[in-house]
Amino acid sequence: MTYLPASTRYDSMTYRRCGRSGLLLPAVSLGLWYNFGGVDSIENGRDMIHRAFDLGITHFDLANNYGPPPGSAEETFGRILAQDLAPYRDELVISSKAGYLMWPGPYGEWGSRKYLVASLDQSLERMGLDYVDIFYSHRPDPNTPLEETMGALDFIVRSGRALYAGISTYSPEQTRQAAGILRSLGTPCLIHQPRYNMFDRWIEDGLLNALADEGIGCIAFSPLDQGILTDKYLRDIPDGSRAEKLSGRFNWGDTVSAARVATVRQLNKLAQARGQSMAQMAIAWVLRHSQMTSALIGASKVRQIEEAVPALDNLTFSEMELAQIESLL
Repeated sequence: MTYLPASTRYDSMTYRRCGRSGLLLPAVSLGLWYNFGGVDSIENGRDMIHRAFDLGITHFDLANNYGPPPGSAEETFGRILAQDLAPYRDELVISSKAGYLMWPGPYGEWGSRKYLVASLDQSLERMGLDYVDIFYSHRPDPNTPLEETMGALDFIVRSGRALYAGISTYSPEQTRQAAGILRSLGTPCLIHQPRYNMFDRWIEDGLLNALADEGIGCIAFSPLDQGILTDKYLRDIPDGSRAEKLSGRFNWGDTVSAARVATVRQLNKLAQARGQSMAQMAIAWVLRHSQMTSALIGASKVRQIEEAVPALDNLTFSEMELAQIESLL
């Protein structure tokens, strides 16, 4: 059956301007870091992408190493795009990144011009695209001059491989330096993608100010702390959850702790008083900053996307609510 997106897809989604650019992003975007790899059901991935687009989510975020195995999320997305979404390419914002290990040898990771350009060419081939809308330097490289990494992003945009340049997980000072270099080259830095949620608040210590000063948008990944800031773990770690899948790789045993779960129980009471689920309040809390363009969610089921989007129905926090959240955190 041919996929036809909902005619109402733009009726209720909130779109925010990305920094001082002309680009608007949906306030909730969908990341394909996990559950879209070669080991996962492509039909489930297709259902999630279809439902996301039906709800007005136009931004789909990938990276060269997403899977598992690395690269397979881009392949999955490319198949779904070709089969179902090709007529709607100009309605979509598709992003990818490079910075982490993708192939052996000295040119398969970090931030050299050789790696970034080669990696994006591979990503475009996997997705069957002529260009991505946003291409990121996925992490700063301590051993490559920042001028080279930013120069590679400038070349990528000028060569037509990407429309915009972005950075991810750069410190406030690195962000200011990167923005200055890109500005001098004539390719402004569009967006920064940091990790941010109620339990990981490092961007409040200087990065948000840097983004405001530089006119750069912000899209926060892991706004639900890999599902911890939902009602998923209020009893135990369920079979098949992301925390269970990633336990060993990211020390989730330490993250999904009794203390954090107890905190989430208290936060959940406040969410209920606001008429929201825990996940919806956590997304709204991330989006409370004026610099925040979008919250980048992950999902393993369609219903998780359907639950996330209504967070936009209540983005306002009273001073008392913010004080209560602060005291719990």
